[in-house]
Amino acid sequence: MAESHHHKTIKRTHLKTTTTSCTNPFCFFCSINEPSPSLRRTRLYRCFKEMTSSSDQEQEHVLVLSVLFNLAANQPNDPEFLYLGIFECMSKLIQRGVDDKEWLLRDQNIYIPYYAAHIIGSYTMNRADFAEKAVESGVVLPLMELLRGKISWVEQRVAVRALCHLVSHERTFKAIADLYEQEIIELSKEIACNCFQVVYENFLGVKKKTLRVKYHCDLLTRGIGGFELENQKAEKWTSQLQCLSLYLLNCFVKQERSLGLICTEEFLKTVCEMWGGLENPNTVSGIGLIRTLCYTKIGRESVAKLKQVIKSLCNVSRSSFDWQYVAIDSLLLLLKDPDTRYKVIDIAALFLVDLVELEEIGEAITQTLLRDFHKIIYGKLKLMKSKKAERALKEIWDLKVERRKREKLMSEEEITERKSMVGELKQRGNQKFWCGSIEEAVKMYTIALDLCPLKMVKERIVLHSNRSQCYLLLKKTEEAAISDTTRALCLSGTVRVHSKSLWRRSQAYDVMGLAKESLMDCLTFIGSRSMKPKHTKRRVKIPYYAALMISKQMNATWPFNDAAKSKLCSRHQRKVEKSNGPDRFPGMSTIVEEQSIKKRWKNRNVDREMKKKCVTFTGGPTRIHR
Repeated sequence: MAESHHHKTIKRTHLKTTTTSCTNPFCFFCSINEPSPSLRRTRLYRCFKEMTSSSDQEQEHVLVLSVLFNLAANQPNDPEFLYLGIFECMSKLIQRGVDDKEWLLRDQNIYIPYYAAHIIGSYTMNRADFAEKAVESGVVLPLMELLRGKISWVEQRVAVRALCHLVSHERTFKAIADLYEQEIIELSKEIACNCFQVVYENFLGVKKKTLRVKYHCDLLTRGIGGFELENQKAEKWTSQLQCLSLYLLNCFVKQERSLGLICTEEFLKTVCEMWGGLENPNTVSGIGLIRTLCYTKIGRESVAKLKQVIKSLCNVSRSSFDWQYVAIDSLLLLLKDPDTRYKVIDIAALFLVDLVELEEIGEAITQTLLRDFHKIIYGKLKLMKSKKAERALKEIWDLKVERRKREKLMSEEEITERKSMVGELKQRGNQKFWCGSIEEAVKMYTIALDLCPLKMVKERIVLHSNRSQCYLLLKKTEEAAISDTTRALCLSGTVRVHSKSLWRRSQAYDVMGLAKESLMDCLTFIGSRSMKPKHTKRRVKIPYYAALMISKQMNATWPFNDAAKSKLCSRHQRKVEKSNGPDRFPGMSTIVEEQSIKKRWKNRNVDREMKKKCVTFTGGPTRIHR
């Protein structure tokens, strides 16, 4: 990992002094190079102890921490420093940065809390005994100070990371939860819901590079990046901050702690729209947290009450999200519980009916939906709302039970006759389509699907996909188009996905205003094209229409959209609120803002002179997503 410019300067200075003679008896670099193991441990112990009490070598402290940061990241299971006082040293340095503002803003000390929290998080990542040692050494209190936003969102991110590792171990979870459970829950919810707003206001929304906080820029790009790279890294770090806060909540849900605080209506409605980390599908998304809640009784009852959350789960279940199966699992958990089944089946059945032929999980969906089908058919049990859900259940029964029985009794001659009829109907449907008789084409494809044997998978895929194209052209039938394309994709499987159906479903989601689902289908469509044999030996070209769709949906789904829209209209209101009362994140940016204000006053006269001499371009801002 490349070091930033100020660290390289410090390192060069240190090398010049050490090549001649080192006069510091507590020098970390001399201690670590000591050949005698016992003397090495003694000197390192004294070095860590002296680091928190002396202020003579503060510039060197930053370099030491950056080296320890790299060692901890590359060798998190190495126990050498753990029993020499590294956790005590890091916790004291963080606490000093929080308590002593003058010290924090002197020289390079502003970097120290970030590196210290990162070192704690790395060493507690894998081993429970390391986590126990960290808790015994008193790291939790200073990490909680960073979690409260006492310095800035950058330190908050590494504090959340460290706390996630600490609470993920059974041995240390109870010790932390007994002291800080309620506060951690409330802060994690606040961070998950508002971190994009905070980062935009304090970093991304600052359009002039000279007005951005310098140490934030250095940490984001390691001192070698420009404005665009800073923006990309800030977006990535903010997404990580949200995912880590959700993971922190997830750890408490797994222990069935504070479910009442987490399962509030407002938070569940917000969390179901949180994506999670697209670069790492294993991270906890909003859907992932809801799935964990659905494993608990209180969680299922809370989720089942909210139609918005159920609809969001249903949309994800019929999409190309990495969390598609997570959403399906959540719906099945709700449907298996007798107390929540009939609160969600009216909505869920309309979506899951398209997934009953999905490989691996299709049979589980069928069995769950048809559990009490006979009670519904014979009138003993009525669903809460319209007849649409009942018709969906009857369709599943006919597809998965009745048609299978009928086709087993068919002779070879009858099957051959049906194949020829299906082929003829498909051709007639195609002719109607090209002649502009779209509704007639839909009828032809529908009759062909009713006659088509279940074993003719390829023909059924084409028929569903063709009918979905007709629905798109007819308009006002986008839901039917999504249903048909989803069925075609379930039949095609994941190995040889039907790319045309992906593109058509992306179009349908676009018309319905579901930008996330449309974007993921479009990205998967491009990926499926690269897997085709004809593209293996040459460079894959993204179709122009797909590039336009991706650009449109990335603009629509940019996570900072709400923050950007509200910045101008609420700037005055936020100033009034800050003067009248505490901020939502107490102390979040006070240290950073003071430095920024000084820079603004210094640059104001320079800006005025530049404006007189330069011609400015007012074509409007342009944002490129990669």
